[in-house]
Amino acid sequence: MNCVLLGFIVLGAFLGLLSEGASTSRPRVIKVGAIFGLNTMYGQTASLAFKAAEEDVNSDLSFLGGSKLRIMIIDAQRSGFLSIMGALQFMETDVVAIIGPQTSIMAHVLSHLANELTVPMLSFTALDPTLSPLQFPFFVQTAPNDLFLMRAIAEMITYYGWSDVVALYNDDDNSRNGVTALGDELEERRCKISYKAVLPLDVVITSPAEIIEELTKIRGMESRIIVVNTFPNTGKMIFEEAERLGMMEKGYVWIATTWLSSLVDSDLPLDLKSLNGVLTLRLHTPDSRKKRDFAARWKKNKTIGLNVYGLYAYDTVWIIAQAVKSFLEAGGNLTFSHDAKLSNLKGEALNLSALSRFDEGPQLLDYIMRTKMSGLTGPVQFHRDRSMAQPSYDIINVVDGGFRQIGYWSNHSGLSTVPPESFYNKPSNRSSSNQHLNSVTWPGGTSVTPRGWVFPNNGKLLRIGVPNRASFKDFVSRVNGSSNHKVQGYCIDVFEAAVKLLSYPVPHEFIFFGDGLQNPNYNDLVNKVAIGVGFDAAVGDIAIVTKRTRIVDYTQPYIESGLVVVAPVTALNENPWAFLRPFTPPMWAVTASFFMVVGAVIWILEHRTNDEFRGPPRRQIITILWFTFSTMFFSHRENTTSTLGRMVLLIWLFVVLIITSSYTASLTSMLTVQQLNSPIKGVDTLISSSGRIGFQVGSFAENYMIDELNIARSRLVALGSPQEYATALQNGTVSAIVDERPYVDLFLSDYCKFAIRGQEFTRCGWGFAFPRDSPLAVDMSTAILGLSETGELQRIHDRWLSKSNCSSPHGSQSGDSEQLNVHSFWGMFLVCGIACLVALFIHFVKVVRNFLKHKPEEEEKDIPSPESSRLKKLQTFLAYIDEKEEESKRRFKRKRSSLSMNANSSISSRQI
Repeated sequence: MNCVLLGFIVLGAFLGLLSEGASTSRPRVIKVGAIFGLNTMYGQTASLAFKAAEEDVNSDLSFLGGSKLRIMIIDAQRSGFLSIMGALQFMETDVVAIIGPQTSIMAHVLSHLANELTVPMLSFTALDPTLSPLQFPFFVQTAPNDLFLMRAIAEMITYYGWSDVVALYNDDDNSRNGVTALGDELEERRCKISYKAVLPLDVVITSPAEIIEELTKIRGMESRIIVVNTFPNTGKMIFEEAERLGMMEKGYVWIATTWLSSLVDSDLPLDLKSLNGVLTLRLHTPDSRKKRDFAARWKKNKTIGLNVYGLYAYDTVWIIAQAVKSFLEAGGNLTFSHDAKLSNLKGEALNLSALSRFDEGPQLLDYIMRTKMSGLTGPVQFHRDRSMAQPSYDIINVVDGGFRQIGYWSNHSGLSTVPPESFYNKPSNRSSSNQHLNSVTWPGGTSVTPRGWVFPNNGKLLRIGVPNRASFKDFVSRVNGSSNHKVQGYCIDVFEAAVKLLSYPVPHEFIFFGDGLQNPNYNDLVNKVAIGVGFDAAVGDIAIVTKRTRIVDYTQPYIESGLVVVAPVTALNENPWAFLRPFTPPMWAVTASFFMVVGAVIWILEHRTNDEFRGPPRRQIITILWFTFSTMFFSHRENTTSTLGRMVLLIWLFVVLIITSSYTASLTSMLTVQQLNSPIKGVDTLISSSGRIGFQVGSFAENYMIDELNIARSRLVALGSPQEYATALQNGTVSAIVDERPYVDLFLSDYCKFAIRGQEFTRCGWGFAFPRDSPLAVDMSTAILGLSETGELQRIHDRWLSKSNCSSPHGSQSGDSEQLNVHSFWGMFLVCGIACLVALFIHFVKVVRNFLKHKPEEEEKDIPSPESSRLKKLQTFLAYIDEKEEESKRRFKRKRSSLSMNANSSISSRQI
């Protein structure tokens, strides 16, 4: 009996050892800590979701191999100190992971503890973009971080055509770093945050005093696009005070981050009517049966509505459970040990040695990052940079006490009106034409997209710099006897007319730039606008050039401009031989030669068949000249008898028709438009010459000629007025002047001995300059186009600039008319020449053949010498050519008849 009893004792001990070993690898309870403020919306939602997830994981005992999952929640009560103490407490109780903390401030702190003790820390609410996995490798964000939220807002701002926003946020890590990310995203799209309104921490703000102060500042600013990146408590106070200050009216745009959509979804007390027109975003979760079933189950609690963070809380528990399951199934053990670094620290009250290091924390973290599952929030998967796959948001418009979804945003497809998951299997298309949102009801109940900005309501006038010119005052000048702010001129009238077309008032004042003794430097004026020192805009004869467009925004050009060359000229039309000018001398020579050549060819072809081309040599020469020159009047085509002659004549008539038409057109142009002569033909001859060149003081022409045309600075002469232009050109100080076309037109209206040579060699215009990204530049451009379409712009131009004291249009003459040369007609001359040669060749072959056939019998009995025989044959051939064809035929018939009679007589004599 004792032996049996001893056997049972040994067996029991052995089984106990086995049980102890099994508990080491598969503990009965797997602990997970959670740190949230249970008195907050996020904490209440998370606690309910944790409980539901814990129940679902433990409902299947085989899921964790017999172990149970236990979520231990510590109420941090929105206290940083309690959050730290709670994390330390968890580290003493061997937790495999911690869910939380709730805020990014504490995430930055507690992540150092997680790194040291290798305990994975997962959060779906601390979404600060700066929580880098490189710095905090054991911190994991299980929801898309706020970088994507700010990217979505930036693309919304770009979509609606806004460029300037105000950011209103709490001074905590999450809000502050989110706004920084928003600024970066806006800058990539040429937008900006013009003002950052910083409020105290959400946990310490108790009265609306600070909020009212910031809202009052914002109300007096230009931008009407306000992004509120805060928390529910602060957010509600902001909108309550905004309504009292009249900032929920037409013209304002309010964009709230995810805190507002979560507040609405949670069914917490909120006056939605006061939020009418506000836009907000919500993390997008695809619709699924699992999600609908969970929402129905949630409604049974009735304590708080289900918001999207409840879904992420549920999925975060399952991410940990799936990772633990995979780790255990791979043979992993959950073991903890003391940290040697902490054991060496001593303190009277702190028991730091009790903190445990999770030995398998790095392996569990690796399984967490490899998680792939289908959760309530949709597919759950991490990229290599630890960001969530396919981040996306719903875009919601608060309307009439409720809310309406107007579209979606995803990092894959941008803005759309259909769920983003429908694009995931297609290539990304972020083009502007592919971005869409449904209509929005904006604050004030309007459906018209707000402009997004107004003039600041701070009593200040828009400071407009105008050049205080010393010359060409028709463009801009001070009104005589008036105060400094009285300005007149073409440019001023265009600006004032454009301002009247705007849908809002633009209170402004003109401030002169320059001393009025000489024209100011326009680059300096534009630079002052760019840096915002002295001027808010610049109005005047300001050329739109590349260098300036890099620092300011210009309006649509209100007048075309460009650099031209002006030089002294002499008139040519008074010459009595002006009728010869349409053709160059070689053209006249070639044309006359072809008249003679064609006449000779026609004579050769017609001489043997046409009586008009026979007779004494003098008569034939006159006939040839008369015939060829009269062909231009089409009077002799029927007088040609040979086919070859008619062919040559028709081709020549075609050539004559083209030449005379061109001559007539060129001569008409020359006689109609006064022709001017000058050694300067345009900018090319100006560059190649060594003469000095004048330019207007303050004009960009100086730098352009030096930098672009490589003209030596020593050749350039600064001139300050039209009078100086005329004097310098007349006395030879400069050979030409380079200036912008509007100035030159005004100069030539009074000085008639000069003209524009060549064409404009630059193309630009004049516009009004505003700081970069100024919305006023866009509206003024639209107004200028309106002035152009109604004809008002031309009427202003005519009122100031359409005048002339010259009887001849020198100013509109761009140079000499081009003379017609041989190169323009060589093809027709070639065709005509070939036709003549072909006709002569055919005619020659025909004549030789007939000569050989009809040549007369030799009368002489004696055999002549070879030299005399060849000479005689040539004389006979030339006589044959000169002989009329009909006479040759008659003589040939007589010889044949004579030969026939002689042959008959010979036969008769033989018979006798």
